[in-house]
Amino acid sequence: MLETKELQAWYGASHILHGISIAVERGAIVALVGRNGAGKTTTIRSIMGLMPKTSGEIRFDGVDLTALRAHDRFNLGLAYVPEERRIVPGLTVRENLQLGLVASRAGIDERVAIDEIAESFPRLKERLGQEAVTMSGGEQQMLAIARAMIAKPKMILLDEPSEGIMPVLVEEMGVLFRRLRDQGVTLLLVEQNVEWALRLADRAVIIDQGEVVHESSADVLLADKAMQERYCAV
Repeated sequence: MLETKELQAWYGASHILHGISIAVERGAIVALVGRNGAGKTTTIRSIMGLMPKTSGEIRFDGVDLTALRAHDRFNLGLAYVPEERRIVPGLTVRENLQLGLVASRAGIDERVAIDEIAESFPRLKERLGQEAVTMSGGEQQMLAIARAMIAKPKMILLDEPSEGIMPVLVEEMGVLFRRLRDQGVTLLLVEQNVEWALRLADRAVIIDQGEVVHESSADVLLADKAMQERYCAV
């Protein structure tokens, strides 16, 4: 579904990624883990076309993304949930969900799409008319994920979805991600909650100082506490 080859990225003069090559299988959950500052967020921002300067190759569902802008990548079925959520103040939950359809070219019926997404998120279904920023942090994270899902993407890039969320909502999120995988949606998950991510994922990739240093099944890395301590401990 997704492949990067020798992906390089810069913030100004700072060279952040040094040849990231990863592959994400269709219908899989892949966890991208490592310490803070390792380059995980930069990797998915580069894949989404949000970095000011990159080089290398990115292919998604057979299409070369290198010269495409972020909204073009979105229209190919690639969605992104940023760490900061970006819930729009002054808008209701329903209106924030509508934003997920604004740039879509898929011809999705808005009313049907919102009804369907609300069924997947019972907490949001109860709050469609509520101003979104008045909800809890965990509920806002659910809204950010729902907004990415509403246009029916083929793949979702998620940056730290469990951060600052109470455990019961984190577990609900895990159930949701498994259900999405079972429905054929591919997930690339950047996560500091390493144990939770590895229990959820099919495969794991460790990034350290802008380079891939380990790839394996998630189960193998989950059992390798020395590797986790070396590259993932805060």
